[in-house]
Amino acid sequence: MSLPVRVRATVRVEAVAPEGGEGLLVEFLRTYRDAVQLIVDEVWRLEKIPSKKKLHEMFYGKLRVLGFRAHHASEVYKRAREIVKAVKESGGSKPVLRRLTARVSTYDYRVDFDAKVLRVAVLDNRWVELKLKLHKHLSKYLDSSWRLGEVQVSYRGGRVYIYLTFSKEVLLREPRAVVGVDVNFNNVTYTIVDLDGNLVSTGVIPFRGLTRALHLKKLAERLQVRYPRSWRFLRWARRARSRWLRRARSILTDSSHYVAKRLVKVAGEYGAAIALEDLEKLKNNKKKSARLSWESHLWCYRRVQSYIEYKALLKGVRVVYVDPRGTSKRSPNGKPLVLINYRFAKLGGTTTTRDVVASWNLALRGLRQMRGSRVRWSPDSPRSEAVRTRAKRGNPEATTVFTSN
Repeated sequence: MSLPVRVRATVRVEAVAPEGGEGLLVEFLRTYRDAVQLIVDEVWRLEKIPSKKKLHEMFYGKLRVLGFRAHHASEVYKRAREIVKAVKESGGSKPVLRRLTARVSTYDYRVDFDAKVLRVAVLDNRWVELKLKLHKHLSKYLDSSWRLGEVQVSYRGGRVYIYLTFSKEVLLREPRAVVGVDVNFNNVTYTIVDLDGNLVSTGVIPFRGLTRALHLKKLAERLQVRYPRSWRFLRWARRARSRWLRRARSILTDSSHYVAKRLVKVAGEYGAAIALEDLEKLKNNKKKSARLSWESHLWCYRRVQSYIEYKALLKGVRVVYVDPRGTSKRSPNGKPLVLINYRFAKLGGTTTTRDVVASWNLALRGLRQMRGSRVRWSPDSPRSEAVRTRAKRGNPEATTVFTSN
């Protein structure tokens, strides 16, 4: 019997502050940012990062004098500690905060989705009422199965954005098969094997988003090459470049959602677990051609995997990550494997693609990993506390997915 796991989703909505309220909110966000920066500067000079208890003793009184509520102060020094720890572990220089954003605990806001109103506590126990611009996609999080946690308030470009964090527990089903998934530039190839390792089915899901996004990126770069010095000062050039890059991002996001939805549907039909490639070191691989290196900047394999993981978890489908090394060069069924070129191979007496061979091997490795002692289920946490994704490896407690409005 499997334990329930917790899935979290972050939804962004735009908000509007009434006259006079926006000034109070911006003042609070600036004070919040400056307070976090002050603690970051203090902690950065220390050899050892203090514990949360020690930070509470050092800064709680000072933060309260600035007008913060009790839970505001707690979020401030916890945020500062997270920043310093993350930057020092990555070997970076002292961070300088610029964005106006603040995390607000459940004790410091009140929300009414029927009235589309969010009340947020700011400095000196004052409250700001924000009107939310809710969208239809938010309705699926408003039933009794989802629980609203902390929110994040952000102000940029003269607009207020609210990030709502929902969570719920999901019971993962016992798999009857395993789907091996090979994520490529122009498609996602999958192969299904049963629990005895026998081939069940194989298929290909087209991924056309990367090609379209690369075309838009080329247009933006050609514009910069044509006007290397003046494009920043030409309003039409800045707008055209911004429009092309924005469309590229939207295309990649929509394509990733489409592929993830199709794949999770296939896994649900066969009652299968999903085996994904652990591509942690892919970007550090220096053995890449100039063309591959250029394309890899837009190749959103992590986003595709993150969306697959999230959508699979909502359906109770397990996801496991396996080592992808050599999966396209080894025979999955014991028959002789002859590599024809970079794309095709001959397996026994059948000519097939190396993507099929790779996905088949991934499915078999996922099956062995499930049976063995070294099981690394993801996103199932041992304590069922949260989802640990591969999309943000630097922060293992990161939220699962981000859903834009």
